[in-house]
Amino acid sequence: MCGRYSLSGSGGRQLQARFALAEPPDLRPRYNIAPGTEVLAVRARPDGTRHAELLRWGLVPHWAKSPRAGQKMINARGETLRERPAYREAFKRRRCLIPADGFYEWQRSPDGAGKQAHHIARADGALFAFAGLWSVWHPEQPDELRSVTIVTTAATGKIARIHDRMPVILRPDEEALWLASETPAGLLDGLLAGVTDEELVVWAVGPEVGDPRFDGPQCLLERAA
Repeated sequence: MCGRYSLSGSGGRQLQARFALAEPPDLRPRYNIAPGTEVLAVRARPDGTRHAELLRWGLVPHWAKSPRAGQKMINARGETLRERPAYREAFKRRRCLIPADGFYEWQRSPDGAGKQAHHIARADGALFAFAGLWSVWHPEQPDELRSVTIVTTAATGKIARIHDRMPVILRPDEEALWLASETPAGLLDGLLAGVTDEELVVWAVGPEVGDPRFDGPQCLLERAA
């Protein structure tokens, strides 16, 4: 799964250049992005131009009775996107990119007494994007809510030793395919494999990231596992 991530070292101009945005987003560094908060998402307009906006993390389908439904939909399993009513239409028509520079996973200690947090990033340190889906709850009403979920896949290699799931990280040349409405379904399925284990680096971090209220650079500091 993906329950926390970071977007810490990039300003609006860098994000604009990296994701070919029409305008630079106004964004402060984020070291501990948690569900239920507003997160940056990149969407494509019908004319192909891209824009970034803040969406609530935790997808709320248009038919949900309450926005609290999003608390259970921070992640969407890539294997069942076509089957789950909450994600089926979003997978067809409302795909987005979620910029990041790393994400966190927790590994249970051998004695079961606690969990060790790890930060996971690209080995080259580059910005990347998660595959995301977005939705609108109560469209055209005063309480309209736009929300997003991160697509996940089975973890492999060193990530699998920490957790059995991981977010789908798209390679730069795959991002346009994910956003394009005309991309064939079979090609989208291929994108859901994400990057390989060799493209990622992992290090243990301190307990600060366990507190969703804490959003400082200490979250990224390497600690002895």
